[in-house]
Amino acid sequence: MKSTILRIAFAAVAALMVTGMAFGQQVTYNYDRGTNFTTFKTYKWVPITGAQHPDQITDGNITSIVDGLLASKGFVKKDADPVDLFVGYGTTTQDQQMITGYGGGMGFRFGGGMGMAETSTIQNGTILLDVYNPTGKLLVWRGTVTETLDPSSNADKNYSKLKSALTKLLKDFPPPAKK
Repeated sequence: MKSTILRIAFAAVAALMVTGMAFGQQVTYNYDRGTNFTTFKTYKWVPITGAQHPDQITDGNITSIVDGLLASKGFVKKDADPVDLFVGYGTTTQDQQMITGYGGGMGFRFGGGMGMAETSTIQNGTILLDVYNPTGKLLVWRGTVTETLDPSSNADKNYSKLKSALTKLLKDFPPPAKK
């Protein structure tokens, strides 16, 4: 009975270890399939009501990286209406428990050994990017990128990680035209 409980406990810790190690960039996006994105050429940044934003430097980095990525796709930023698209973003951070297991002796296969687990808290950051059709302010594309935050003391390294995340986020924007 005791060895069965130990086996179950070890299996649970092992499962949590695997889940805990599955961190890294996660990108998701969705779009309105009835929208013809080929007609859009210009955009303007707009605030999203209630959205959180990082400090002023990071805010500037996010908008300038997105501006560069959109320009590379043929979009032109305008500060005045009329424009084809509104673009806005927000950020969130959340704490997540990470469980690290180690030890285990002979493992549960042979019914022996003890495993140990340690927990730590990591912080994940998410950038949400929304693209709206100004006519009716309809959301036509939404993407998010989430990554474990591990700020370096090297500002260039942090900028590079941010640029990599946003590049991955906008890789499939705009969606391909329907055939």
